[in-house]
Amino acid sequence: MALMQRLRRLIHRPTSASSVGARHPSPSTPRRGDTIHEDALRAQLADDPNNIEAFCALAEIVRRHAAEGHGEHDPLRDTEDEPTAAELRSQAADLAVWALAEEIGGNPRGWYPLVELGRLSLAEDPEGAVRRFKTAAERDPEGRALAEGLAILRGAGMPVEALGLGVGHWRVREHTPEVGQHLVRAALEADRIFEAKQHLRALGMHPDQEAVAGMRRELEQEIAASEKRAAGH
Repeated sequence: MALMQRLRRLIHRPTSASSVGARHPSPSTPRRGDTIHEDALRAQLADDPNNIEAFCALAEIVRRHAAEGHGEHDPLRDTEDEPTAAELRSQAADLAVWALAEEIGGNPRGWYPLVELGRLSLAEDPEGAVRRFKTAAERDPEGRALAEGLAILRGAGMPVEALGLGVGHWRVREHTPEVGQHLVRAALEADRIFEAKQHLRALGMHPDQEAVAGMRRELEQEIAASEKRAAGH
């Protein structure tokens, strides 16, 4: 079964925000001393669902447990599927992180878990991924979620989608200047030099001009290089 089909079955399961932070022991493998660490990480995430360090550490634990138990019966697996052991381990790990992100994302303050859900679903469900990035951006007044979403879209070779996400949600005076930096570069990657210049000018309204200054020099050089390439054509 394709990974997205398995993920869709997961996301249609009923969930409750009251379960956020509660440990879900796996019956398939021993915890090998992870129990206390996992409980501590879940407690941190219940307090701050956007604690990236805690989320990544917990994701590594659930990935390892899922990969160790990949050979056991899986009710989401079709009998005709015959993936390799490595594919099973990878899929099990992704499914475990998906379930974790969905669980922690049940907290209405949680934006980072939604960013992770978007990243996991981007290859097979780009429209759904962008929707998750939008929701994450709406939950974060500082713009960190928006910057993360833009970075993921740019890394996937989707600068036009990044521009669509950013232009609709960027609040230059409130958000981290990295949002503007990503928008300038996304515009250049989409061969929209004029738009890149507009975004760079908009960064002039950011209250932290000291932070913007270092970015501006690099971005101006990148715009100049793009103009030179365009003139050469």
